[in-house]
Amino acid sequence: MVVCGDDALAHRIAGELAEVYRQSVVLVAPAGGGPDVSAPRVRVQHADRIPPDEATLVEAGVRRAQALALLYEDDEVNMRAAFLARRLNPHLRLVLRMYNRNLGHRMAELLDQARGTDPAEDDGGRDATTIVLSDADTAAPALAATAVAGTRKIVQADGLLLRAAERIPTGPVGPEGPVGAEGPADAGLVTLALLSSTANDPAGADGSDRSGRLAPRLLPDDAEVREAAGHGTVVLEAISHEPVPSRRRESRGASPRELLSPRVRWALAGVFAAIVALAIASWATTGDHPLHAAYLTLLDLFAIGDPALGEPAARQVLQLLAGLLGLALLPLLIAGALEALGAYRGAAALRRPPRGLAGHVVLLGLGRVGTRVLVQLHELGVPVVCVEDDPDARGVAHARTLRVPVVLGDVTQEGVLEAAKTHRARALLALTSADTTNLEAVLYGRTLNPDLLVALRLYDDDFASTVYRTLRAAHPDALTRSRSVSTLAAPAFASAMMGRQILGAIAVERRVLVFAALGIAGQPQFEGRTVAEAFRPGAWRILALDTSTADGTDVPDARDTRDTPGSPASPEPPGLLWDLHPGYVLRPEDRVVVAATRAGLAELLS
Repeated sequence: MVVCGDDALAHRIAGELAEVYRQSVVLVAPAGGGPDVSAPRVRVQHADRIPPDEATLVEAGVRRAQALALLYEDDEVNMRAAFLARRLNPHLRLVLRMYNRNLGHRMAELLDQARGTDPAEDDGGRDATTIVLSDADTAAPALAATAVAGTRKIVQADGLLLRAAERIPTGPVGPEGPVGAEGPADAGLVTLALLSSTANDPAGADGSDRSGRLAPRLLPDDAEVREAAGHGTVVLEAISHEPVPSRRRESRGASPRELLSPRVRWALAGVFAAIVALAIASWATTGDHPLHAAYLTLLDLFAIGDPALGEPAARQVLQLLAGLLGLALLPLLIAGALEALGAYRGAAALRRPPRGLAGHVVLLGLGRVGTRVLVQLHELGVPVVCVEDDPDARGVAHARTLRVPVVLGDVTQEGVLEAAKTHRARALLALTSADTTNLEAVLYGRTLNPDLLVALRLYDDDFASTVYRTLRAAHPDALTRSRSVSTLAAPAFASAMMGRQILGAIAVERRVLVFAALGIAGQPQFEGRTVAEAFRPGAWRILALDTSTADGTDVPDARDTRDTPGSPASPEPPGLLWDLHPGYVLRPEDRVVVAATRAGLAELLS
């Protein structure tokens, strides 16, 4: 395996391949760039230029490698290196990190066509397809889900939507479980994990693999769940083939209410009411036809009527009042025209947070990850206010198109978070590229709103563990989440290099649970076994059966007809069967959706 990259994601994927999948890895990195990789199976080769030239790739062993991952942040660099690698080894599996998804898909088709034969059929039995992934796309659903409900996690891929929810105990824990609880918490469909936090210890462990016996336990069996009374849990809440419906983009034009301010609207309404009153008074005093009386009033209003010389006193008084009203109307018309012009010009500019906004999500940082999270939140219908200090950031134009309010300014400066209405927000997502900036924003946000749900992006794992536990202990009643994009994205990239379909990943504190679609054929851990027998606690668990790829025969014993807590009343969409009977025997032609730890998935794919 060859991994080329210049950031934390490349180093994390190299370690994942070496430690989890037991692969020999060559990491091509710039000289003196990135953290050191201490895995015994990783050899670091320094490159003098980016992208690596032919000599560097040959020295790294691309001509005999099974897969190559190109993980540079520049799409053009990855494309140039991909063309060179495909020429050096037509049977090489390519995994590209591309921010531009449309360009990435076209690149994958072009590189597969350049191979000359079916990329999935190699004379050595290897899969030589080109796979395009984005770390931002992989991590965005989990980050957006954190802001939506705090305890909700979502994996979205190829129309498949997985939802998981955290259940935190509310009462103190006694020897026989939570004290004062009204009854057992809803266990959902499947318990995916036991958290390190309890009602007595809100901070829990640091939530990573290094926490030992205090680490969160992934995929526990029923006995472990019963023995862990008082611990928080992550349970499966729903599975559906239907994607989250997208909201239609709003028009870029200004709405009628945005053309004029309330003050100008009320003033104009008062003037028009006075004009109507003068017209009625003229009709009543002169006895003219109502239309003629209104006509005379308008002539007097715009000072184009004849003077009322020799007319009755009432007519003269009404003419003077109409003239004075016309003087008041002129500046109002000018003010309205200027406001309307400014509204139309501002429709193409950045919007400001509206007055009275509450219950929204404050999103800090509109880089690659922040932009993807913004799109996810907008599609979910969640109100968002973005904060960005660079007016030329890639996500600012996207926010303008979506008509999302943006506050330009340094988040560490006083008044910026206040302008984003953080004191009335439901959640704060700190997704800038600087750990200290994210931490400072979260701490200041908590001073504005102690109950604010916060999720911060941290690169350094040791620093993240310390911050995570401290914030959870200091604010036990408020939700705190620490997320690493490279941690969320690395399993998907590493599994793609192994040639497998990964649906996504869910963060459980600072560990990761991976969801994959696997075929039963050739899997001795599954083939011929029942669903219950195929379950290995702490390693993997079958969640659903994909019947759309079956041979069409009826499988009446696959569905569990027993009453299941949390089971939805509506029928499941055809093609995906999630309420599997424990006694269903898995057939070679079946395909299943599996939740697995990284080590468990590596064993399944070995």
